[in-house]
Amino acid sequence: MEHRLIELESRLAFQDDLIENLNEAVIRQQQQIERLELISKTLAERLRGLSDSAGADDGQGHEVPPHY
Repeated sequence: MEHRLIELESRLAFQDDLIENLNEAVIRQQQQIERLELISKTLAERLRGLSDSAGADDGQGHEVPPHY
């Protein structure tokens, strides 16, 4: 009986440690997701800004160059 109790306590300690490690991994992944979302949003805004400024610069649209 005592051997089974020791075995259960050992398994519980191992599971507690495993849960803590998994929780830390989830926290790190969530932080990375948030950073990537911010980068993606920033890049999308820059791309929209470049697209808007490119369209406003020449006012001619997509004209074929004279050498064609």
